[in-house]
Formats: sequence, structure tokens, C-alpha cells
Amino acid sequence: MIFYSTNTSSTPATLKKATLEGLAPDGGLYVPSEIPSFSPEELELLQDAPFTDIAFAIAKKYTGGEIPHERLSSLIDECFNFKTPLVELDDTTFVEELFQGPTLAFKDYGARFLARMTGYFAEEDDRLITILVATSGDTGSAVAYGFQGIPNTRVVLLYPSGKVSRLQEQQLTTAGGNVTALEVNGDFDDCQRLVKQAFMDAGLRSKLTLTSANSINISRLIPQSFYYAWASVRLSSRFDGRKPVFCVPSGNYGNLTAGVLARKMGFPISHFIAASNANDSVTRYLEEGRYEPRPTVRTLSTAMDVGNPSNFARLLYMFRNDFRSMGREISGYSVSDPETIETIREVYDRFGYIMDPHTAVGFRALETWRQETPDHADSPSVVLSTAHPAKFLESIREALGRDISVPDRLQTVLDKQKISVRINADYHDLSDFLSKLDS
Repeated sequence: MIFYSTNTSSTPATLKKATLEGLAPDGGLYVPSEIPSFSPEELELLQDAPFTDIAFAIAKKYTGGEIPHERLSSLIDECFNFKTPLVELDDTTFVEELFQGPTLAFKDYGARFLARMTGYFAEEDDRLITILVATSGDTGSAVAYGFQGIPNTRVVLLYPSGKVSRLQEQQLTTAGGNVTALEVNGDFDDCQRLVKQAFMDAGLRSKLTLTSANSINISRLIPQSFYYAWASVRLSSRFDGRKPVFCVPSGNYGNLTAGVLARKMGFPISHFIAASNANDSVTRYLEEGRYEPRPTVRTLSTAMDVGNPSNFARLLYMFRNDFRSMGREISGYSVSDPETIETIREVYDRFGYIMDPHTAVGFRALETWRQETPDHADSPSVVLSTAHPAKFLESIREALGRDISVPDRLQTVLDKQKISVRINADYHDLSDFLSKLDS
């Protein structure tokens, strides 16, 4: 398959080239030249298939002949060696728990797949790949752990100082080995800007083979479509062909973009709800048709604190810059911090289920959408749960008035010593650090 840049002025790329470049040379994001489709017959065969079989069926359509099918199947089995539960809250409301992986966050799906794809391509070329990543929380830890033990790779993480939870910071600063954490005096948008500048720096790229593990990388986006596909075929079968609605906690909009990709491939999805916090640039676009990003606002759902989301460029490309067309498939809602805390409490009181702040934003947006569209109030609906609640102990304590237990693998991380390198939100600081990596 061939991939094009959303800016349309770069040379088309193979999956290997798109993966190892991360960002296209013209500054755009790679998108498939043609979104592959699944016929009704193919979907029927996948109805009772395990997660890894559905993942393989999708992945091989994007990889074409670039990776032998036997090797690809093996990589997928290695990536997704954990469960993806669909928890039923009531007859029509489900939570898809995407936090069962190594770092207890949904980013494990994309990061583990990308790490193995990058490792395969690096091994093929016998070269060292430097993975440069901006993170607002869970991406960094997922990438750090995803790339552990992957030959010919090293990871440099940029995260905003004081703007991620303590547990998130501990995860991304204690991986060690081939992983370095840069603590940036700024916000996530600053981190993202610095990464983009590095990719546009021809002098730096002549010295290092740089790629990204953010959701701007097409090989991190593709695997995020797997869990939409898996849940949609199961629920549509259970509900006699009725297509489920997916509510997506949204920050950088890679997760939602992957869902749109799954729908365009033919998987049975009826509608999306993009749930944002106070950083509501896309929500306002869906309402008004004008995209006016604002400075990032800090909230309780920290991983969604993105004022100018990168993947919005892919959404615009997929919908041909037509906000009405986008609005027919996606409804946007913004949820405040007080509403987030209230929702955590209400969900626990109603269902005995504990949600992290991001999932609570999603649930609240779904409830609002149901109130505003009563004809769809009984539609089967899925809230994507993006992180384990133990990663946000302060918010859970505020909402429920008590602590919850911390899984052993998180407690172990809390006991480790943080190791990071401080830099300013100035590109000179980043380029200077990267230039000295091999000296």
C-alpha cells in the first residue's frame, strides 16, 4: 500500500518509509492512498474471531507484501498478549477496557505494534533508529515499555514538567536502558512543537535516523483501529445487526481518527462522540465550522490537555475539509472538571464501577448525547476506557472520598528513582541534546 501526506506535496511512501519517517517531509501526516474495505462476507467470518485474528486481518491489508504474513502474525500475537474486556454497565452501555496492557493505558496497543514494526524495519536495514516522542502522559510510558528489548532502537521522550500525574511521570522516567526522558519547561503543545521542528531539521536528520511514536506515526494509528473493529463486530452480532455508537475521550484525536478508519473499512459503527475537556478546539469546529486552536488548559484528564491536536489534520483530510460531513459522523461535547468528578461518583453509585477521569469525560459526553438525541437513546454504545483509575488516585479520592488499591506493577514503578533531563521549551536545547547523542 502507498501512503500520502495530508499536505500533498511529499513523495508517496511505502509503509516502511512512512513508519521510519513518522512525519512526512512536507510536515504533513501520512494517510493511506486508499482505505481498504471489508466485505459483508469477510466481516461475517470475523464475528467470533479472537482479537489477534481481527488485528491480523486488518494489518495485512495495510502491510501488503512488506512483511511476510507469518512474521506479521507472530508480531501481532506478541503485541496483544492481554485481554480487551467489554464491561456491561447496563443493557445498552458498555465500557471497552483498553488498559489491560503493560502500562495500564490504551497507548499500549499502538506503541507495542509500532515498536515491533520499527524493530523489523531497522533490522532489515541494520541501522539505529531514534524514536522522538512528545507525551502528555500515557504515550511516553507505553512507548518506553513498548520499545524495551527492541534491537537497533533508542527512545527520547519529551513531557511537560509538572503537567502529568506522578504515576505517569514515574513510568516514563524510570524505564532506563535505551530510553531517555526530557522534562520540558512548558506544556504538551510545546513538546509537540519541538518534536515537529526536529523532524523538519534537515541538518539533524542527516546525522540521525529519526522517527516518531506519537499518533502522528501511521504505524501507531493503524493498530488503534483493531479494538474498534473487535468490539463493533461483537456488539452488532449481539444486537441483531444494530451498529454501536463509540464515545471517545479525545485529546490529540489519534484515537478517534483510528475509529473513523475502522468505520471507513466497513466495520459496523453507526456514530462517534468526541468527548473533550476544556481543550475543545475540535468540539467548537464541529459546532461552528471554524478551527481556532487555543492555548492548552490544564485539567484533571491530563492526557487530553491538547490545545492544537495533530491528528485533526487527518480528520480534515478524511472528510475533505467539510465540517458538515464530519458532523454527520461525529458529535462533539466538552466536559468540565467538576462534571468529571461528579460523573466518577455517579457511575460508581449507579454501577459500582470506578472510572478514571478520561473515561468519565467519555461517559458524561455519551449521556449528554443520549439526552439530546432521544431517538438513539437505546442504541448500543461503547465508552472507550483509556487508563486504569489507579493512575489518577487524587481524582478518585476527590470523587469517592477513599483510596483504591494500586496494582503491583504500578506500585513497583512508584518506588523507583526518577531520572530525567531538564530542557527549556526552546528548539536549540532539544537540537543540542540530540546532536550529542552519538558523541
